[in-house]
Amino acid sequence: MPTPIYTYQSCTVETPEGIKLHTRLFKPNLDTRVGNLGIVLVHPYSILGGCQGLLRGIAAGLAEKGYLAATFDMRGVGRSTGKASITGFSEVKDVVSVCKWLCSNADLSVDRILLVGSSAGAPISGSAVDQVEHVVGYVSLGYPFGVLSSVLFGRHHKTILQSPKPKLFVMGTRDGFTSVKQLKTKLNGAAGRVDTHLIEGAGHFQMEGPEFDSQMVNLIHDFIASL
Repeated sequence: MPTPIYTYQSCTVETPEGIKLHTRLFKPNLDTRVGNLGIVLVHPYSILGGCQGLLRGIAAGLAEKGYLAATFDMRGVGRSTGKASITGFSEVKDVVSVCKWLCSNADLSVDRILLVGSSAGAPISGSAVDQVEHVVGYVSLGYPFGVLSSVLFGRHHKTILQSPKPKLFVMGTRDGFTSVKQLKTKLNGAAGRVDTHLIEGAGHFQMEGPEFDSQMVNLIHDFIASL
């Protein structure tokens, strides 16, 4: 029987306020692991059914490339305790807690973090970027910059746009929440390095589907190599 490329581990991360977050680690074998970077993936909007299971394909793909990847259910989702918030500001604490837990766990040997947020997970993780000194970069998969979604997440925008840390924004050209023009307008004048990658013809929820997982893995892998 062939040796698996990575192992899978379920664990619990507790926030300072006592919320217990169901977390999954995708750990590459020691002989294939690339550096001490940990990748934390933040799932789409909890209130619309977002959960860490949606990111399993990307996390597994990153582990196969040698990266330690972590997914977790934000508060009020799945086996995580607490209650989901409408604007995602409480969930920023969840992201920070998972990042700090990874870096403080000696067995994991993580000293740098890449934050990856999908859909509503993008503004939520974007607000956590500068709260964790170990975060060295940020990847957004379908950031909801549009007018309607900004009613919920608009207060998150400023934090990531003003962060000096390197950023990659991936979006489908047919994203129903954000137009290409809105994306470019928002990113114009953003601080630090800002990369964009447009996926021709892809819609917002379509891009979240498993058929795009390998493409997302390759984009994240290339971004890491450029840091």
